Amino acid sequence: MLKKEQNDLLTQTNPGTPLGKMFRRYWLPALLSEELVEPDGAPVRLQLLGEKLLAFRNTDGELGLIDEFCAHRGVSLWFGRNEENGIRCPYHGWKYDIRGQCVEVPSEEASSGYCDRVALKGYPMIERGGVIWVYMGPPELKPPLPEWEFATVPLENSYMSKRLQDCNWLQAMEGGIDSSHVSFLHGGSLNHDPLFKGAKGNQYNQNDFKPVFEVVDNEGGLFVGARRNAEDEQYYWRITPWIMPTFTMVPPRADHPIHGHFWVPIDDHTCWAWSFDYHPTRALSTSERQAMIEGHGIHVLVDKDYVPLQRKSNDYMMDRQAQKSKLYYSGIRGIGMQDASLQESMGHIIDRTKENLVSTDNGIIMARQRMLKTLKALEANPSMDLPGLNPEHQKVRSVAILLKRDKHYKEAAREELRAAPGKPHASV
Repeated sequence: MLKKEQNDLLTQTNPGTPLGKMFRRYWLPALLSEELVEPDGAPVRLQLLGEKLLAFRNTDGELGLIDEFCAHRGVSLWFGRNEENGIRCPYHGWKYDIRGQCVEVPSEEASSGYCDRVALKGYPMIERGGVIWVYMGPPELKPPLPEWEFATVPLENSYMSKRLQDCNWLQAMEGGIDSSHVSFLHGGSLNHDPLFKGAKGNQYNQNDFKPVFEVVDNEGGLFVGARRNAEDEQYYWRITPWIMPTFTMVPPRADHPIHGHFWVPIDDHTCWAWSFDYHPTRALSTSERQAMIEGHGIHVLVDKDYVPLQRKSNDYMMDRQAQKSKLYYSGIRGIGMQDASLQESMGHIIDRTKENLVSTDNGIIMARQRMLKTLKALEANPSMDLPGLNPEHQKVRSVAILLKRDKHYKEAAREELRAAPGKPHASV
């Protein structure tokens, strides 16, 4: 369990908070490319890390993310006109470019230079892998561009979705590195979900409810290894990378695509759950992509605002008969919503002073410790190189593998845990 002050430290990301400063040092997923396609198109409201922002693509196709509100009288620029390489406030015509710099105040003479002294907060954005990314930290500390494998394979090899999650980012992320719940919560879904079924690994999950966790440090975060018994004096290992602060990758099954998440705070009570699937050596099939669109695997059916159709207000469309029959162990359809429903049930921010943790929570315990240690170091040295910023830290894979019982995955699966173009993924 954590002390209250530690829990606060790990869950609060608004401007000026220690964790907020850390998050702002990373390139974060902000929007799907599909949300901001057309030059001079409609702007998009976006809240991240407690800041209300506005994204738009200008006449030249460049991306901008600026403070949502006009510096004049505080009008939301979402109502503005996106035209001639700037967003113009409809109230009095003040205009801003993609950096947030005011470029025109119609009521003032241009020669006065008044608009040169007015600027909104603005953040750089880049587009990669079907995702629009933002960097919200100090300009002089901007890291290299993200090199996650899903974002660098051909677009036909990958799929990305996002959904609103009605809880703090940390309890969502902790679910992403908890392999022990798979045998229970997802037990029924493993056998019929089109993006999971047919894998030999499913049998190991369902036959051994007492996984042993062995967690090791890596440069970017942790490898969380969960081993289960297998035949021929072997263990079935599922190895989940966690790269700071918020990237997790789920071990694959058979030749199904690899998948994983980013959990990006909107504020202290909600987050965006980003879910990716990709295959390192081939294009996704039509049926795989359609299954993802339909909310199978780790993806979820959402409305036009990316809010899940299964949600707290309709009890996640729970089916008690399906629960009794174990078609869906929890009675809730879909692996993504099975996770989200329970994480949201904890409340917006769980009181971690009341927890009773066990050995299968070692990955969660060590992730918290790594975060707290890094926050302390960052306070002492605000320009330090953070784990996960180096693109080499991002070139990781999750792994499912059978190993002889005298072998430890740290050494025996070292090569399989490293992403490389065209290399087949290790799966069971």
